[in-house]
Amino acid sequence: MNIQSIDIPLTQWSGDCLVIGFLEDQVTLDGLVGDLNQSLSGLVADLIEEASFKGKSGEQVAARLAPAQGIRHLVLLGLGKAEKLSLEDLRKASAAGARYGKKHRCTALGFQLPAWKGEAVQSVQAIAEGAELALHQDQRFKSEPNGDKPEAELERLDILGLGQQVAAIERAKQVCQGVILARELVNAPANVVTPVALAQTARAIAEEMGMSLTVLDRAACEDLKMGAYLGVAQASDMPPQFIHLTYSPPGTPRRKLAIIGKGLTFDSGGLNLKPTGSGIETMKMDMAGSAATLGAAQVIGFLQPEVEVHFIVAATENMISGKALHPGDILTASNGKTIEINNTDAEGRLTLADALVYAEKLGVDAIVDLATLTGACIIALGNDIAGLWSPKDDLAAELQLAGDQAGEKFWRMPLEESYFEGMKSAIADMKNTGPRGGGSITAALFLQQFVKETPWAHLDVAGPVWAEKESGYQNVGGTGFAVRTLVNWVLNA
Repeated sequence: MNIQSIDIPLTQWSGDCLVIGFLEDQVTLDGLVGDLNQSLSGLVADLIEEASFKGKSGEQVAARLAPAQGIRHLVLLGLGKAEKLSLEDLRKASAAGARYGKKHRCTALGFQLPAWKGEAVQSVQAIAEGAELALHQDQRFKSEPNGDKPEAELERLDILGLGQQVAAIERAKQVCQGVILARELVNAPANVVTPVALAQTARAIAEEMGMSLTVLDRAACEDLKMGAYLGVAQASDMPPQFIHLTYSPPGTPRRKLAIIGKGLTFDSGGLNLKPTGSGIETMKMDMAGSAATLGAAQVIGFLQPEVEVHFIVAATENMISGKALHPGDILTASNGKTIEINNTDAEGRLTLADALVYAEKLGVDAIVDLATLTGACIIALGNDIAGLWSPKDDLAAELQLAGDQAGEKFWRMPLEESYFEGMKSAIADMKNTGPRGGGSITAALFLQQFVKETPWAHLDVAGPVWAEKESGYQNVGGTGFAVRTLVNWVLNA
């Protein structure tokens, strides 16, 4: 799809579908919209009046036009109050317009939307992102993707009235490539995306972007005494792959960062087997943290910021075999701390523990880990909001700003130290799970034991990485959540 931003009067634009956005209580027919209304013999005014269109957020009115009028469809979208307009509103508006265009088999689509805070560059990027992500369909595993009804492809998307923003559109496409990579990694089944496949994906990114890559096998991880990670990996026939992908800027980096993504390509629960009905069939998505990490790596490779970034994934499966980790076993992590296993289904934190120790040894300025770590976080925050834990206010603020810029929601949660009492073991330094209450908090407290001094934040993204229904620019399945937040965090550094 060719996306371009152009400055031409609405009356001169030609294509299949024209989408116009209105702010609430600013539905007027002056300027360019007035000229269009006049050229269409008052059709825009009639549509507004008949639908009592006020421009409220989520309002959508559409009409099919006569062929002689130059465009086939006219869509009016409500954007809500001017003072509340956000970049996310523009993404969702362009997604709504793109979905309408696709449904009605349009090949050329035009958007006339207002700029957010007068910022044309960021507005154009947001509009392009919303449309691109809404139109992405992952049909790799269908023998006949569109059945007997082939869909018309949207060939051209014109963003009108915001100037020629070539760089903004190019950046939007690069960002979307990373989000789509993450979506497709999450969507793929566990017999396709294995630990080895994740390592191959990292290798492809390294080769394309000129990054360095180290992949540690089981023996190398044993040499580093990664007993927590290897304890999870020991039941699988798939070899563990500890992935370390590094982006180094051309000059002296102004900051050094590490991003760690949980990489459980399938989580059976181990001997604490997940029962039928628990969502075991969706556990291919338990590597969504690593998918976001690799998606962000690809985008950073495109954008080339003056920041050194280490992307780390301790990839494995959590399976069942005669070699499986037993409840009651004691593992020793690479920092020497001992862990009594009271639930083999709390495995992600074990893999992250050794990854955190590894990352801190790199001498970075900050570490962020992200993981589909707990169902408790979904109970607390629902499916649309991720949890954020950090003992550092400035790092937490950086991540929340990055999330706001991306339209991705995070809520800072407490690191209540007294809750760690429930994690203590009589025979080891700690257990891998605590009491039922506050399960996402105790998981974060567990991870904190493996970071000594480096500023650190933990993101529990269990809810937002998967969508059960189409909404905004998200489609059913993997959402690519957190890719854009991570990219913004690095760019803002």
